[in-house]
Amino acid sequence: MTPEIILTTPDCEIVSSRVVNASRDLVFTAWTDSNHLKNWWGPAGFTNTFNEFDLRPGGKWSFIMHGPEKGNYPNECEFIKIEKPSLIAWNRSSKPIFQVVATFEAVADNQTKIVFKQIFNSANECNKIKPYVIDKNEENFDRLENELVQMASSS
Repeated sequence: MTPEIILTTPDCEIVSSRVVNASRDLVFTAWTDSNHLKNWWGPAGFTNTFNEFDLRPGGKWSFIMHGPEKGNYPNECEFIKIEKPSLIAWNRSSKPIFQVVATFEAVADNQTKIVFKQIFNSANECNKIKPYVIDKNEENFDRLENELVQMASSS
């Protein structure tokens, strides 16, 4: 049985959102096509090596984020819900452990609101990384917007 999305309280969540100038379908593709996702996933300066990307409930996403100065950060995730083109959710099983729910809402023909929610089992776990993650999520969105521009210009 596939795990469900965790119901939580605001003190256990980190929520980042942004409206981007791209269609919901293009945004969904940027999040679900590993050839695009690897180009933008992570904070500024990071690169990725994807070992496995099986986009289906129960499918694994295994990758290594390479820091700009030093460090390799293994990530192990399992997709739990995919609703094209509006939602992707996964459980992260490498530390820190949390669940991600990303939603995509069309706000105009060529504008999409992205809500990226990281859900933790406790406020304590959430507060350990919250001071760092908010700015890093904004860098991640910046990189996504650059990828969306590249995708739009090549289509």
